[in-house]
Amino acid sequence: MDWRDRSTPLSQVPPHLGRMDLIAGRIDEIVDGFLNLDKPAGLTSHDCVARLRRSLRQKRIGHAGTLDPAATGVLPMAVGRTTRLLQFLPQDKAYQAVVRFGLQTATDDLEGEVLHTAPCPELTLEAVQAVLPQFLGSIEQIPPKYSAIQVDGQRLYDRARAGETVDVPVRTVTVYSVEVLGWKAGDYPELTLAIACGPGTYIRAIARDLGHQIKTGATLAQLIRTHSSGFDLSASLTLEAIAEQVQAETLQPITATQVLAHLPAITLGAEEARRWCLGQRLLWAAADTALEQPLRVLGEDDTLLGVGRVRCPDGDRILSPWVVLAN
Repeated sequence: MDWRDRSTPLSQVPPHLGRMDLIAGRIDEIVDGFLNLDKPAGLTSHDCVARLRRSLRQKRIGHAGTLDPAATGVLPMAVGRTTRLLQFLPQDKAYQAVVRFGLQTATDDLEGEVLHTAPCPELTLEAVQAVLPQFLGSIEQIPPKYSAIQVDGQRLYDRARAGETVDVPVRTVTVYSVEVLGWKAGDYPELTLAIACGPGTYIRAIARDLGHQIKTGATLAQLIRTHSSGFDLSASLTLEAIAEQVQAETLQPITATQVLAHLPAITLGAEEARRWCLGQRLLWAAADTALEQPLRVLGEDDTLLGVGRVRCPDGDRILSPWVVLAN
């Protein structure tokens, strides 16, 4: 029997005949796309990348939208050549968050040092709902001091851990909706929210600022990302499920064509496609194509060739390659 034959189940390949090498070879052939990971609590986003590299025997793995270690939920992962496409994913996100009142911490979540506690059993849901509209639309937000934002070339959490006092820059973010899902009364009441927002929004900062507005203090007690970059929690896979599918050779990555479906598409003829894939610029006369916007570039058979953009450097409209995927 030829153990290298793809028709042979990996479970029947004796380990001493290089089962892991065969897995690596087969994975290199089949994994080139996106995975919708359900990140567990306790792991950083980088930890998840490392775990997948071991499971898939693939070095080229990246993720979109970092999640804090305590947070769970959707963490989009790109494998192989599709890591170059992470920049083109949709930016909107959605979360389910639990805000605990009467408590303030250094990190604006339960992972940090407790700075102040003040039981507030008298707090009502109606009082909180009265200020929630202040967190809708385009709002100014100061990110947590313990965050991955860089100031003067250093991560804020590194500077905070070193004891430095840093002025965190204010940023403008967009919150599309805030919906109350639940209320738990008590000395430290808890509010469960569904939040849909744009990129760069810190839910920890919303929890902190909500506590400030109602003068009780608050911190983020739990966070689940339910939607990110076009991926939904209902269709996500755990690290364990991905590893099992790799072993069973049933893993089906989400294709780049599916993930980039939100981008406008243009189709090239055979000769144009050949030239474009070689990095050549093409004259593009279509006036209705927006400048400097990412476009799905397709071949005549609807194969995704990559991502391009129309530019106008010298008065002529040019279709330039941005990311070329096709050979």
